[in-house]
Amino acid sequence: MNKRKNVVIVGGGGHAKVLLDAVLSMGVYAVAGIIDPNRKTSDKVLGYPVLGDESALGRMFGKKGVPLLAIGIGTVKASVRRKEVFERLRNDFDIPVIVHKSAIVAKSARLGSGTQVMAGAVIQANCTVGENVIVNTAAVIEHDCYIEDHVHVSVGSVLAGGVRVGECSHIGIGAIVLQGLKIGRFVTVGAGAVVTRDVSDGCTVFGIPAREKSEQDIHSCGDRSQS
Repeated sequence: MNKRKNVVIVGGGGHAKVLLDAVLSMGVYAVAGIIDPNRKTSDKVLGYPVLGDESALGRMFGKKGVPLLAIGIGTVKASVRRKEVFERLRNDFDIPVIVHKSAIVAKSARLGSGTQVMAGAVIQANCTVGENVIVNTAAVIEHDCYIEDHVHVSVGSVLAGGVRVGECSHIGIGAIVLQGLKIGRFVTVGAGAVVTRDVSDGCTVFGIPAREKSEQDIHSCGDRSQS
């Protein structure tokens, strides 16, 4: 029997708990512990020890070989935090693709380093999913979609065929994006929204059909895309 490879999860909140379950479901990894500067080392997350902040990685694993890492930081809107953590750690640690055993990923789909596909999610034929993407519980990405790096496709959301989603954007819980549309970079699509037209970089949209949040937001969308 092959020895399971150790994975350290960076982040100890709600998303980390869901990620932990996905990691263990694969049957090839063991969770060595949690890195979270906001928790005490006496704490545990679902029974797994908190090791400290990122400095613990060097102290505890430097002489034992480099552990695998999984980024357990979620997002609730367009955000660069996951991107910053991923890019800071990727040069020193391997960050594997995590796919829950109950997820369905087409053989022709392509997943970038660090991407996470949670329980019940579906990624269909000829999709390209970038690095450090979250495809959350029961989300559906239909055929021929192109998802850039650091995107979060939230719980129960649906991207119809041929949708493109830009870097660091957030597709909210239960949102629907109609076929062939383009979602820009740093976009937030609100929970339950139905997107029926392209969305520009940096915008927040919500409702049915989805519209920009306010007149002020419409004028400032381009500015926020660089934040």
